[in-house]
Amino acid sequence: MPCAPMIFSAQQRAEVETLAAVLTAQQMADYFGIGRTTFFALMDRDPDVAERYKRGRARAVGAVAQSLVAKARAGNVTAMIFYLKTQGGWRETSQIDHILAGSAGDAGEDARRILAERLDMIVARQAALASDQKMPAIPSETSDAPALEATWPNPA
Repeated sequence: MPCAPMIFSAQQRAEVETLAAVLTAQQMADYFGIGRTTFFALMDRDPDVAERYKRGRARAVGAVAQSLVAKARAGNVTAMIFYLKTQGGWRETSQIDHILAGSAGDAGEDARRILAERLDMIVARQAALASDQKMPAIPSETSDAPALEATWPNPA
């Protein structure tokens, strides 16, 4: 014999809106002593419960977003960066141009030379592969030139 579908009382509906600010759907289901799929089925059957859940989540997000924007406007650099990355479409990229800019002095020159040598090696190996010739050997990392990786900016 199938069980009767669960229906939330007025008090439980109010709790849904309040708790949605801090609990996930799984945690909400645990709080009410039901399964996650049962909680979702209840929201499908009862638009008021679904609306209260969405409204509770939206209020929490709105409150945190207001605080973040206020901190960013007050000059908090971390808040500014986070906001611009998530809302402004900004992103960080690593480009070889950083190495080739020469701002590192001799290290920039070394990096340029190493990149040119490695590019020549890649072109030679590709040409050898295309013509079925013996491929040139890959130079040892113990050569007198500094390793390219040592000149790269630290990603952390």
